[in-house]
Amino acid sequence: MRYPKECVLKECVEAVIRPLEPGDRPLLDAFYQQIPESDRWFMNYDVMDPAIMDKWFEAVEKGSVRSILALCAETVVGQGSLYIRGFGATSHVGRFRIVVLPEFRQKRLGTWLLLDLIQLAMDQGLETLRADLVTGVEDGAIEAVQKFDFFKFAELKEYVKDINGNRQDLVIMIKRLHKGWSDF
Repeated sequence: MRYPKECVLKECVEAVIRPLEPGDRPLLDAFYQQIPESDRWFMNYDVMDPAIMDKWFEAVEKGSVRSILALCAETVVGQGSLYIRGFGATSHVGRFRIVVLPEFRQKRLGTWLLLDLIQLAMDQGLETLRADLVTGVEDGAIEAVQKFDFFKFAELKEYVKDINGNRQDLVIMIKRLHKGWSDF
């Protein structure tokens, strides 16, 4: 895949997508400070904790996490990550997470990031891609992945709690990847 990749979002806003680099820590920290706490709550790790982010950057360096950034004028406006096990019963399955600044949502930035993550998963030889999404909170993301042939594999009723302690359903979305695909 060629990087940097230029893309045009809705309203003719331009963004550049490229891999995360070791020196991007200050940019990523500033990005996550702009993400509402209620959104960060549903992430699998506390991105505001420097020790957690240190471990995450180590995972990127080791290759168990592949991460891409979307930038507008040298400011991170979106980030996508592909998590790869590399060993064991689920080593053929990749998980992903996409985070976009609120003001860049509904502009197709998430779609651009998703396309790149699907391609990265295929490049890694993965057979399945998985996303865990919260119904009622991430409905837009659920609709978006369904457009790319993800299907609801399972739904865990009242499995997660929102920031106020209210229970929400977690839906596991799956996409089967085919080795013969070379483009979308």
